[in-house]
Amino acid sequence: MAMACARRISAALFLLLVIGCRSGPPVIAVIPRTTGMSLWEPEHAGAEAAASALGMKIYWNAPTREDDVQGQIALVEKIIDEKYAGLILAPDQSLALMTPVRRAISRGIPTVVIGSALPLEPSGRLSYIVSDDEVAGRMAASRIGTILHGQGTVAIIGINPDIAGVLDRVGAFEATLAEQFPGIHVAEKRLGSFNVPYEQQITEEVLVANPNLNAILAVTADATRGAYSALSELHQTNTVKLVGCDQDLLAPLVTGEMDSVIAENTYEMGRRAVEWIALERQGKPVPRFQKIAPHLVTKDNLNSTDVRRILGLITQ
Repeated sequence: MAMACARRISAALFLLLVIGCRSGPPVIAVIPRTTGMSLWEPEHAGAEAAASALGMKIYWNAPTREDDVQGQIALVEKIIDEKYAGLILAPDQSLALMTPVRRAISRGIPTVVIGSALPLEPSGRLSYIVSDDEVAGRMAASRIGTILHGQGTVAIIGINPDIAGVLDRVGAFEATLAEQFPGIHVAEKRLGSFNVPYEQQITEEVLVANPNLNAILAVTADATRGAYSALSELHQTNTVKLVGCDQDLLAPLVTGEMDSVIAENTYEMGRRAVEWIALERQGKPVPRFQKIAPHLVTKDNLNSTDVRRILGLITQ
């Protein structure tokens, strides 16, 4: 009798525990490409700000390296199995993340892919909030055209086909140069990777092969870091203008060793993604696709309110 009573009490306590867990605030999982990058920390700030306003919580986690695709897949699978209220994902690799995203949707988890799109049509519980890469390419062309006064040579590095949208950046950049700055010639285009030392080596090769190069467009965060390291090593930060993409390197803007960076507005992506998931959970209409314009960040506007918010330095 005593043992049966004890079992009934244990079962009741377990039921209360489960009910207590379920009655807590909904938790949205946010998985960027990697942690510890200036590109994704603003997304974290934006998601937290929206979640706090909506009475929700954020679970933030990611691989420590952008090339750890299997690590990101494992995290998504964990999210699916633990039945989070929603998933916000910035995929490391487009094709590899298609299957886990399909599984999340099939399990009824509202999913918002940010940064760059997957080869999956938005529908059902899948939405996209992406950076406008064509605008980024045009913005970079306009900046380089301006600082070179319409004449000179430029190299494009970091063309990584595994990152959706990079080819759009490059295409828009070249088209805008041809249309608006025909006096600027693209001297070289180099494929990229997730490896900064490799990007540095490639940049050094480009600089040696093109001693009269005037500017470099680095189309990813890793390429930007690699290009800056190469220019520093070869003492060419004052002679070759560097325009980077994806704000993982900001200090050289202050010193003038880098001209500018095309910054993705991941703060706004994270904020809107949480709001969309909240709408989905309420059964309300949700946009399925939206592009967010990037922002040209220079030494002159680095401390402006708009830029500080994009960089996650202002959270409201």
